[in-house]
Amino acid sequence: MSSHAENIQENSLDHKSKSFSFALLALAISAFGIGTTEFVPVGLLSTMADDLSISITLAGLLISGYAVGVAVGAPVLTALTNKMSRKSLLLALMVVFILGNLVASVSTSFTLLLMARIITAFSHGIFFSIGSTIAASLVPEHKRASAIAFMFTGLTVATVTGVPLGTFIGQTFGWRATFASVALLGVIGIIASALLVPKNLEEAPPASFRDQLKILTEKRILLSFTITGLGYGGTFVAFTYLAPLLEEVTGFDPKFVSVILLIYGVAVAIGNTIGGKVSNKRPIRALFWMFVLQAIVLLLLAFVIPFKGLSLVVLFFMGLFAFMNVPALQILVVQLAEKYVPSAVNVASALNIAAFNVGIAIGSTVGGVIVDTIGLVHTPWIGAVMVGGAVAFTKLLNTMER
Repeated sequence: MSSHAENIQENSLDHKSKSFSFALLALAISAFGIGTTEFVPVGLLSTMADDLSISITLAGLLISGYAVGVAVGAPVLTALTNKMSRKSLLLALMVVFILGNLVASVSTSFTLLLMARIITAFSHGIFFSIGSTIAASLVPEHKRASAIAFMFTGLTVATVTGVPLGTFIGQTFGWRATFASVALLGVIGIIASALLVPKNLEEAPPASFRDQLKILTEKRILLSFTITGLGYGGTFVAFTYLAPLLEEVTGFDPKFVSVILLIYGVAVAIGNTIGGKVSNKRPIRALFWMFVLQAIVLLLLAFVIPFKGLSLVVLFFMGLFAFMNVPALQILVVQLAEKYVPSAVNVASALNIAAFNVGIAIGSTVGGVIVDTIGLVHTPWIGAVMVGGAVAFTKLLNTMER
């Protein structure tokens, strides 16, 4: 009897584990669509600037403006929807995502396109904030960073395949076709979430306004947001202008840029997987070394970017470390929130997604200023300085937590 009961329990656990795996897969599929729409303008910046008769720096607002939309939307919408069922919220967010990309696909002016990007960005921020907490809640505590990394695999696969494919579609059929294709990805994402994400998700108790404000007074959590912004955003000083950098400084043919983005994306996917595994136990220590290595790689890129072979090698390592820190940064904030403000974990997660995108906005804006003043070739080393700030603050947080 005892053996029979144990077999039933094992079968039940296997079934539960499979359903959780499918739920993580659904989150990854949606993340793929969202990741593609966030980064696809990187490969089409010159094409879009020419078609809309605007400068390359103004076109850069399509990335920094999107990031601002995420930064504003993530904490505000998470706070406003914290009583809503998380599955219903996921589906509603994908509807907003689809509509935003459809508007972008028919935009005839830069203003309308920028507005469409910002609308789409609202769905992005809250998706990754609640997606992270859902992913973490589906697995045992010692596997949480890996679960978050799996969800973010959708984002990294978007960098591997979505962005290069979107760049190819944009260069072949026009950039509007790229956004129409991304809207179709959103349809696939919403179907996957509807079918695969369980209805009976463990819901966090709604956070009071006082608890939400408490996050902004907890210095360790604020420090972790600063680390996220500087460490993740530093790469975007150079990455935002990667296509013009490779075309104008390195001398690559524009058609080859999509192939380089594919190589970059492969490195990103490898880095994300490694980052999830090494961050499960001690995310702060893992982050410190990731940032040190990323700063060194960005510094090297400033010296080798005129040389085609060397620049490709260094770009691979830039991609490797660019996303490696994402699971660690997200699980670190979740852990700190559970420790210091346990009733507002979702809001803390959302604010960290905002911090990612504040970092992107600052990085791409700084990159634009550098391009307009001292030139494209200086963007990598200035990004390295930004990541260096994350190294110092990570060391400080580690000391405080001890």
